[in-house]
Amino acid sequence: EVQLVESGGGLVQAGGSLRLSCTTSGFTFGDYAIAWFRQAPGREREGVACISNSDDSEYLEDFVKGRFAISSDNAKKTVYLQMSALKVEDTAVYYCATAPRSLYSNNWSEERAYDYWGQGTQVTVSS
Repeated sequence: EVQLVESGGGLVQAGGSLRLSCTTSGFTFGDYAIAWFRQAPGREREGVACISNSDDSEYLEDFVKGRFAISSDNAKKTVYLQMSALKVEDTAVYYCATAPRSLYSNNWSEERAYDYWGQGTQVTVSS
């Protein structure tokens, strides 16, 4: 059974940092793409970053480039989202998702590309 468990969310002041973790099980970690999405109140869920473990490709949305970084630890089967210089508008529930395929710049941020989702972790950035 594929499982994704997010952790590391919380309350932080604007300008601060958080590291989210997505701990996985139930699949061959190296064969999958794993992404972070987020959903703010009243808004649609949007892609934030993706790492395609099969070819080590990484993708980041423009609105987080220079502030967020995605990485993976194959031994721990965990993907991280390091978030720095947080803004109030980064407040959202952050989800990780995985797909048993390589993803590319033209499709990694589409929800329909992913087969499995975690339950999410809340990130709140205060001013």
